[in-house]
Amino acid sequence: MKKLSHIGDDNRPSMVDVSDKPQQKRTAIARGFIKLQPETLALIGDNKMKKGNVLLIAELAGVQSAKQTSHLIPLCHPLLLSKIDVKAAAEEEGISVEAMVVCTGQTGVEMEALTAVSIALLTIYDMCKAVDSMMLMGGIVLVDKVKEDV
Repeated sequence: MKKLSHIGDDNRPSMVDVSDKPQQKRTAIARGFIKLQPETLALIGDNKMKKGNVLLIAELAGVQSAKQTSHLIPLCHPLLLSKIDVKAAAEEEGISVEAMVVCTGQTGVEMEALTAVSIALLTIYDMCKAVDSMMLMGGIVLVDKVKEDV
């Protein structure tokens, strides 16, 4: 069985030492979904939600949160992100969110992509909670991660 990377020999939490790892271009893509009532989707589509443009604000929240991941998750490395792309799209039963995060560094950007999706979905929830008590978030998953030599 593999050892947990964030637990030291003394059984205490420890940030992984990546100092000996090479610099690589790292990309991660994550996705998630929030199920909404048809009436809520109609309000979003007509841009009639009182708090503003739900899709745009969710995308911005995703970008902002990816940049803050190391402040939110204690053992994440602070990374210099070179690209964050968050897309929120209305579908038949709700809104899908996809985030792609890129950096050149010594550790991956999976947590940043997953954080972007999670916070974008929570933003949608916050903006729609006054009109929809049946929302259901889920399916948050890492779709792909790639590392390339530079």
